[in-house]
Amino acid sequence: MTIAQEIKQEDLVAAKAYVDEVYELVKKRNPGESEFHQAVKEIFDSLIPVFAKHPKYKENAILERISEPERIITFRVPWMDDEGKVQVNRGFRVQFNSAIGPYKGGLRFHPSVNASIIKFLGFEQIFKNSLTGQWIGGGKGGSDFDPKGKSDAEVMRFTQSFMTELNKYIGPDEDVPAGDIGVGGREIGFMFGQYKRIRGGYPAGVLTGKGVGYGGSLARTEATGYGCVYFVNEMLQDQGMSFKDSTVVVSGSGNVSIYAIKKAQELGAKVVACSDSNGYIYDKNGIDLKTVVQLKEVERKRIKEYLKAHPHAEYFEGCEGIWTIPCDIALPCATQNEINEESAKILVANGVKAIGEGANMPSTLEAIEVFLNNKVLFGPAKAANAGGVATSALEMVQNSMRLSWTFEEVDAKLHEIMKNIYRNSVRAANEYGYPGNLVVGSNIAGFIRVADAMLAQGVI
Repeated sequence: MTIAQEIKQEDLVAAKAYVDEVYELVKKRNPGESEFHQAVKEIFDSLIPVFAKHPKYKENAILERISEPERIITFRVPWMDDEGKVQVNRGFRVQFNSAIGPYKGGLRFHPSVNASIIKFLGFEQIFKNSLTGQWIGGGKGGSDFDPKGKSDAEVMRFTQSFMTELNKYIGPDEDVPAGDIGVGGREIGFMFGQYKRIRGGYPAGVLTGKGVGYGGSLARTEATGYGCVYFVNEMLQDQGMSFKDSTVVVSGSGNVSIYAIKKAQELGAKVVACSDSNGYIYDKNGIDLKTVVQLKEVERKRIKEYLKAHPHAEYFEGCEGIWTIPCDIALPCATQNEINEESAKILVANGVKAIGEGANMPSTLEAIEVFLNNKVLFGPAKAANAGGVATSALEMVQNSMRLSWTFEEVDAKLHEIMKNIYRNSVRAANEYGYPGNLVVGSNIAGFIRVADAMLAQGVI
């Protein structure tokens, strides 16, 4: 008998009423924060059978506590541009939950960054980090600073100012930031240097995503994109399918997208499209990854420049149109809510078989419903996107042990972690009466580990 078969209908009704009540409280306490509301709603709805089965979580107000950050830090970031003009940005760090380890989550530098986005990312991070099986809590941070079009000197001055304030709240055993959108190796390097200058010593474990030459881990750069493909491959293999000879569309052209493309190509897929914030390219012959890497990681140019090297390819302004391209597998790796209900319906009509969310919450709730209702294999972000933070945790381990593992060792550990996330999500979905629904399965599996730790540690 499964757990779902043991749950009484009246207990489900009572649990739903309780979950809805707490959700309304979250909305009231956090007005206007639509992204945060969306993330909370998606997770809360998944947990109804858990609260029906385990009243101890309600009795100890776990839901009320887990949806309230332990700490929110907001600060001013003044810096001087190359023209000598003083600029002012806003910095954020949300330390959401430390029940199973130090706060862990990336820093995002993008004009869209605000409290709602950082809180939704931090909330998601709690469950994503729990799923990895590593001892890391949930946090997130960033700034509305835009590194695009800035010189290296401007980025250095901004990141040094940002770290001058942030350093007060982070440390290898307290809070360990990493990169996210707009924060790559350059930004991490500048911030690590400033932290070291202020604190002294060599606290290698305070940041992850560092360069390999000064405490970083091999395979960390590739980890989020590789991990997404590893997770999707597990879904496909369970249904007797694979990446081989499949047509794939990948949104974005940053770190996650590049390595998702690379691994998909290695597994025999033809990736025909990718994008940036201005538009997308379609190459019927298959994306030339070397050109994309040169444009985005070396020259820092727009993706439309791809056509200069490959004039047969096509470029389209705007990003939504990328999901009109027929494909077997879609990997949204750009940003939140990039696939809406309409785009999801087009993907389904064009025969998509699997979705793997490489970005954070790239599908709206309505889009996810479309995929699930049409039996599309769906790998939700907190599961499919967890490879990056899992490998960050492995970087922390190497820093603590003062050693380095080979690329093959780290990649093998990453691969096994992604397999375990998939298996645990499938198991939880089956046990609680949602077979095949990895959204519910990953939410439940991630929640129970954190909730049990919170119970064990008392009311704090």
